[in-house]
Parts: sequence; C-alpha cells; structure tokens
Amino acid sequence: MDSVFDELYQKYHHDVFQFLFYMVRNKEQAEDLVQEVYIRVFKAHHRFEGKSSEKTWLFSIARNVAIDYFRKQKGWKDRLLEKFDWSTNQVKDNYPMPEEITVQNEEIKWIYRCLEFCTVDQRSVIILRYLQDLSISETAEALGWTESKVKTTQHRSLKVLKKHMEMSYEKEGLNSEKVRVER
Repeated sequence: MDSVFDELYQKYHHDVFQFLFYMVRNKEQAEDLVQEVYIRVFKAHHRFEGKSSEKTWLFSIARNVAIDYFRKQKGWKDRLLEKFDWSTNQVKDNYPMPEEITVQNEEIKWIYRCLEFCTVDQRSVIILRYLQDLSISETAEALGWTESKVKTTQHRSLKVLKKHMEMSYEKEGLNSEKVRVER
C-alpha cells in the first residue's frame, strides 16, 4: 500500500493542490485540505474499484473534501451568494489567481528596487500610503508632518518612482510602454 500511496501522491498531489486552491482560494487552507484528501485516500484505497482512473477518483475525493470544508464554514451559503454579481449574472472573484500573484510579486520587487532612488522621506510616504494603506491624514500624523507636506512629498516621490521605473523597464529591454504609477 505504501508504494501505491506514494505513487498516487507523487503523480497527483500538485494537481489536487491546484484544484483545492482554486476552490477555497487560500494557500494554507488548500494545503490542509490536500492532507485530508490523502488521509481519505489512505483509508479508502482498498475500496477503489477501478471503474474510473485514479486521478478522477482523487478529484472526486478532493471535491468532497472541499464541500465538507464549505459546509463546516459559518455562513458558507451567504459567502457563496456574495460571490455572485446579480446584475451581470457573473461570479465575482476578489482573490488573484496564482499567475496574477506571480506577476504582482515581480512588480513589487521591481518597485522596491526603484524605491532605492527615493529619499528617506519619499520612501516613507510611499510605504505608508501605498503599502500600509494609510490615508494622507494618517500618514501626516505618523510622520509628524502637515497634510500638505505629505501630498507634496507623495507627488515628488511618485515622479521619481515613475522615472526610474520607466528607465529600468527600458534598460531591461522590455516593452517600452509608459509605466503608470497612480493612486
């Protein structure tokens, strides 16, 4: 059984994880659910009749694990209903896909590299305003500045960021579209 279980895990664990991630939209929860899938596989493998492929069988178990997870969640029906945009008959999704997360991570690294060209004050404003999501008044309070100084510094730092992002973008030989930095 160990070799069969190991083979199933090696062949399909990534696919099962992706399926569960898309279902629950949370990496840690998907990892926990993958463990639950393989616990069920381990307990039920002797009942597998081979009427379907092992992969199909695993996905049906993963689907049932996801359904059980949703059932255990408080107000899961309400959350599912919130995901539907009734005006357009479309499902709303507030979470990025794994591919979008990868692109965002690269863009964040790029912005961090360009932040090195800002002064300490400019960097502080950018971090507080955009990474910490503070308002102008909250940023002014945190820095002990006037709101006017925060606005001016933010404007100047965005110009510096934009300039260096465009330069590094072109230097890396990427598309020469203008970089948009806004808030």
